[in-house]
Amino acid sequence: MNWRNNIVILALGLSSAFTFAQSNLLNAKTPDQIGKKTEAELSADNDKPLPYGYVHDRDILMGKRIWEMIDLDERVNFPLYFPVEGDVMSSPDRRPLYNVLVSAIKEGKITEVYDSSYFTTKKTMQDIEGSLFTVDTTDVGREQMNEDISAYRSGAKQISEEYIRKTEIEAYHVDAYKIVGYWYFDKRQGELKYRMLGICPVVPDLYTMNEEVKDFVELFWVYLPASRDVLHEAKAFNSRNSAMSFTFDHILNARRFSGVIYLEENVFGDRLIKDYMKENAQMQLLESERVKEKIRDFEQDMWNY
Repeated sequence: MNWRNNIVILALGLSSAFTFAQSNLLNAKTPDQIGKKTEAELSADNDKPLPYGYVHDRDILMGKRIWEMIDLDERVNFPLYFPVEGDVMSSPDRRPLYNVLVSAIKEGKITEVYDSSYFTTKKTMQDIEGSLFTVDTTDVGREQMNEDISAYRSGAKQISEEYIRKTEIEAYHVDAYKIVGYWYFDKRQGELKYRMLGICPVVPDLYTMNEEVKDFVELFWVYLPASRDVLHEAKAFNSRNSAMSFTFDHILNARRFSGVIYLEENVFGDRLIKDYMKENAQMQLLESERVKEKIRDFEQDMWNY
């Protein structure tokens, strides 16, 4: 076995042991020093998300609000989904985007949470918690209650915990993310730009979670510009260089994901693509691409004589 094979084996061993960005990996003298940053690194990492520039309404030559669906089954979208199911052995500092959002909402770091993508009605923490889990009694528990219903109603008897079933939304339940953003042409800089406005996790309905055919619902909408500090602190995996992890703020604002357009604002009350391309998934995808190309071609057409 030559030295090149040894290097490959060593690299594979390190990648399997430390699958997340491990700072100080090459400078550590003992394993417990891996992941611990120096004072200089901590000082350099103490930054803020890149601020948005001011855009005057008169500088917008063309603007269109677009809604997209980010399917988490696509490989390019995996950084938004993994790790799940408590897999923190190899990635102690990395969490899925769902956990980042929910934890920040519970801690009060994210307060701009709404019930729709138009950001008109806020959702309280009680509203969100009511959508995150349900508590139900099993059939055996109901039979036990029916034997002496008056005693259970008076509180003299309590249902055993083994007969109580709690269903809770976890990160691995998230099927997709819906996002809304604004494509606009800045005539001062002469280029097409994008500004993401909100993001929403799409999860199975709690009451259909255990059924073969699930109903999917929008959990909540987070207004992104007010949540960038939280997303900037949370890290995601960089498959090309694990020493330089991405932030969720960078992934979303740089559009490092694959999304399918399902709605553009229109004169028909913002009707969905599936409402006028009914029962034909292929035509819906083609219409989504047509909307995308229409926006993209506007910038190209500006330079035609």
